[in-house]
Amino acid sequence: MDSYKNIKISDFNYNLPEPKIAKYPLTERDNSRLLVWNNGKIEGDIFSNCINFLPQNAQLIFNNTRVIHARLFFRKETGSKIEIFCLEPLNPVDYQLAFQEKKQVTWKCMVGNSKKWKSGVLLREIEISGKKTTLQAERFQQEGNSFHIKFSWDNSFTFAEIIEHTGTLPIPPYLNRDTEDSDEETYQTVYAKFDGSVAAPTAGLHFTESVFEGLTNKNISTKEITLHVGAGTFQPVKSKTIEGHNMHREMVIIPKNIIEGFYQNSKKIIAVGTTSVRSLESLYWLGLQMEENRFNAESPEILQWEPYENNAKIEFKKALKNILNYLEQTNKSAIQFTTQIIILPGYNFRVIEGMFTNFHQPQSTLLLLISAFLGDNWKDVYEYALSNDFRFLSYGDSNLYLK
Repeated sequence: MDSYKNIKISDFNYNLPEPKIAKYPLTERDNSRLLVWNNGKIEGDIFSNCINFLPQNAQLIFNNTRVIHARLFFRKETGSKIEIFCLEPLNPVDYQLAFQEKKQVTWKCMVGNSKKWKSGVLLREIEISGKKTTLQAERFQQEGNSFHIKFSWDNSFTFAEIIEHTGTLPIPPYLNRDTEDSDEETYQTVYAKFDGSVAAPTAGLHFTESVFEGLTNKNISTKEITLHVGAGTFQPVKSKTIEGHNMHREMVIIPKNIIEGFYQNSKKIIAVGTTSVRSLESLYWLGLQMEENRFNAESPEILQWEPYENNAKIEFKKALKNILNYLEQTNKSAIQFTTQIIILPGYNFRVIEGMFTNFHQPQSTLLLLISAFLGDNWKDVYEYALSNDFRFLSYGDSNLYLK
């Protein structure tokens, strides 16, 4: 395990000039460029042709989370502007229930200009469909660099309506610009369904209805899971070695019928995005917990170092069977858990055989995940992309990695 913890983040650096970062997406999503790495061979194409590179009977797994208007702005009587960035619900803890609440909710939030808001209640008058209400925000305990914030309001709106009409869609900080009206559409996947993310699963931004039709015609199945992307996805690694980095937790929901499908056929699973990679690989470790009677049904979670502290000796199919047995015994339609998994060079992938992803920031945990799949080949991939004018980061071009 120590060898994993001693990985130096400086070994995963590369020069990313500012002009290479795509500030806006292309007009047509599937006109973005595609870099394909297949067992060491690199070639470039257009994303709309991605179907030509996928194996027959591949299974593509998509993250259907939807980005919420997570940024709420208030102004104190003194004139100070306070930003509350909603990260995840605390009461109720279930996302869907939290969004359906009509009087009050408590969320874990980051607070901008927090020094100006030590105590007291923030108020904001809002109007939705001709009806007025007052949104109140009250700050409670601090947890690291975030706070517990209770929101309350005096009308029959749901919290989903409150933030949809009042909040602002967050876009990645490295774009160095304000959110614009166009981002409302372009920073959501065409298949986004369930509210909860503060960042888009950007590998999915390239997919269009036309691409989905092509997948169907080639007998490539498409399945959906949910991981609500947290702000931690942009958290830089500040420690010299990965041991000092505290990986963020994210909520994962995988329907029972998807797990049943994997149990029948666990071959050629290709994840669309690193969030899908983390979700699917975490599924294996969850099944292993059940095998070893370590599963916590009250609060299921995969911790950061779990894959490196365990000599896993069961097949993926056995892990799936364990999860299916649990779901049947508890009469649940989906497995829901949090994952803190960090995927590093040397990690043994148990589930996926390929992935779609975008280009990632230097010295990021996402680049470490890519290196875990490609090995040192990631350097060749990124050098090829930089030399051939590919567009980088969230609104940039796509990659397809296959083994």
